[in-house]
Amino acid sequence: MAAAGLLGAPLLEEPNLVFSGTTCVEGQARAVVFATGPHTELGRIAALSQRTRREASPLERQVRKVAWLIAGVATGMGVVFLVVGVAVGLPVTDSLMFAIGLLVANVPEGLLPTITLALAVGVRVLARRGALVKRLSAVETLGSTGVICTDKTGTLTRNRMRLRALWTPEHGVEPGPWAQELVRTAALCTTVTQDADGEPHGDPTEAALVAGADEYGAPVDPDHRDAGRLALFRFDPRLRLMSVVQRDEWAPGRVRIVVKGAPEAVLARLRPEGGADRARAAAQELAEGGMRVLAVAVRDLPTLTERPSRRQDAESNLTLLGLVGLYDPPRSEVEAAVRRCHEAGVRVHVVTGDNGATAAAVAREVGIGLPRLQVVATSETLADDELDRLLTDDDAEIVFARSSPETKLKVADALRAHGRIVAMTGDGVNDAPALHRAHIGVAMGRSGTDVAREAAAMVLTDDDFATIVTAIESGRRVYDNVRKFIVYIFAHATPEIVPFLVFALSAGAVPLPLTVLQILAIDLGTETLPALALGRERSEPGIMERPPRPPHQGVISRDMLVRSWGYLGLTSAALVMVGYFYVLWRAGWQPGDPTGSGSTLHHAYVTATTATFAGIVTCQVGTAFAARTDHAALRDIGVLSNPLLLAGIAFELAFTAALVYAPPLQHLFGTAALPLDVVLLVATFPVLVWGTDELRRVWRRRRQRTSSAVGSVPPWSRRKGG
Repeated sequence: MAAAGLLGAPLLEEPNLVFSGTTCVEGQARAVVFATGPHTELGRIAALSQRTRREASPLERQVRKVAWLIAGVATGMGVVFLVVGVAVGLPVTDSLMFAIGLLVANVPEGLLPTITLALAVGVRVLARRGALVKRLSAVETLGSTGVICTDKTGTLTRNRMRLRALWTPEHGVEPGPWAQELVRTAALCTTVTQDADGEPHGDPTEAALVAGADEYGAPVDPDHRDAGRLALFRFDPRLRLMSVVQRDEWAPGRVRIVVKGAPEAVLARLRPEGGADRARAAAQELAEGGMRVLAVAVRDLPTLTERPSRRQDAESNLTLLGLVGLYDPPRSEVEAAVRRCHEAGVRVHVVTGDNGATAAAVAREVGIGLPRLQVVATSETLADDELDRLLTDDDAEIVFARSSPETKLKVADALRAHGRIVAMTGDGVNDAPALHRAHIGVAMGRSGTDVAREAAAMVLTDDDFATIVTAIESGRRVYDNVRKFIVYIFAHATPEIVPFLVFALSAGAVPLPLTVLQILAIDLGTETLPALALGRERSEPGIMERPPRPPHQGVISRDMLVRSWGYLGLTSAALVMVGYFYVLWRAGWQPGDPTGSGSTLHHAYVTATTATFAGIVTCQVGTAFAARTDHAALRDIGVLSNPLLLAGIAFELAFTAALVYAPPLQHLFGTAALPLDVVLLVATFPVLVWGTDELRRVWRRRRQRTSSAVGSVPPWSRRKGG
């Protein structure tokens, strides 16, 4: 008994029934162990799951590149300034101090906290919407997803099957007592149980058969069914059928073998005169109506005949009793979710064990397969070259019917080989290798097994396909927010570096416009909270109307560098230097005039460096608002839509005011109170910085609309997701 349980066959409660392999035979206390460890079915699945190690996510790889880039730029600029400072006659100690200041100015201290916060917010949002993400980086990977490989039952459909149609060889779909016998016989070939309230527990397909028998006035009581059962050959996913040897209480003395399963599997085991051709045509017609079709066949045994102990003996020489059609309605929200996938350039393939016609009908009903649906009727036998050809066809979505766990793994491997970011759904133990291999394995929380949930990166608590689409949107939002943060930190690095360059290139004729302590005050005091708040930005309008991001696209692009270092950075640097020179000009300073301690211009110089410091801070405010949006206008997302950013800016300004006007902090940071005209001048910097960037983006959007009008194409043809 213990050996049989270890082989994966659940044990029945009846004391006189034991298992032999996966077979339960009355009166034969026999358990055969034919494999152990890695040679068992579970061992084979475990080996497939462990075949590949988890790879770094796209964001992890790109952040690593960004970190090396920033480190290289910061170190290089520090070394250059050290050399230039010594060359123009600065003391080595001062040059080293300024080089360290440049190094600090270029290092984004908030990079990792901001990314972690953005990912954590994404995880929390998804948890509220029915998706539990087990790895933070998986949130961003979802945003890169270009292909979804989904199950049909329970994901696209409600997993609430109902008996809809019956067919018998003699009478077709006509109602009559033969229909009652058919549905009752099918219900006998089940393992559904009932609780104290009469609610069925077990496979939804079998529960629908039991409920259908009740509706047809031929109820099957699970206790009486099990009491009359002489043998059970459980459902085999490879054979696609199950069978029982059953005493029939409606016909005392009769012992009957009942087999139910996929029509092609059952019809292949009929007697030569079994009428398989007509049944195949009827099964195809029912399947095209979106129904799951099961064939039910029987063989009567003499009472005294020895019952078969092997399933190959039981499941042969059968007589077809008929076909049953079960309908599982699609989820109401799936059609809209599939439409959003298409708008976002995400392809949706269906990988199912069902009949191809059934799966295709459901796929078309929810909108999968626009403009063309390709159906692979027997995906297990699909050759590698044919699979590659199908997956590179950008005009079709595919239904992989009669698929096995190996099929899912094969599809995941092929998509990865073609450079696609793939999300794969699954619920069974056998799905674990494919869930582990896909970039995002998605396990079902309600119907899934513990093994599937362990192998997956995300678990759907509601088993709903629409939740996957929500997760993709959240992933795109996280990626956008990381880019916004990088734009923000890169942009304000320029106005921190330019003052040092002006000082160095003037060979000291222009006194240093910024001190190291003021740089530290900016990097560690004023920029942190707004930067973290950018990680909480809501999604931009139209985020799900863009094609998927190519996997090779870095988090830093040429356009981003031009925007941050060029438009935003140089605009900020120019404004900051205007403020600095304006204060010195008011005091009558000329290039080369001494500004050191004790000179008549020293106070003006301190005020000028304070104006530089305050100017950088106010330019940060404009940069923060500009960085909030890239594809849309700020008015489209709402100026006041991020209260955390507003609070961060308020703290930034209050902290700056304290450093400028509080005497103890003035002495510490080398600042001085700013005159009213200087305050009014730097108060215009946020508007000028944001306005300059907004004009650039308005021009870019107008140019994009013009290009789209000239060569407009439907969203499907713009997809790059595979």
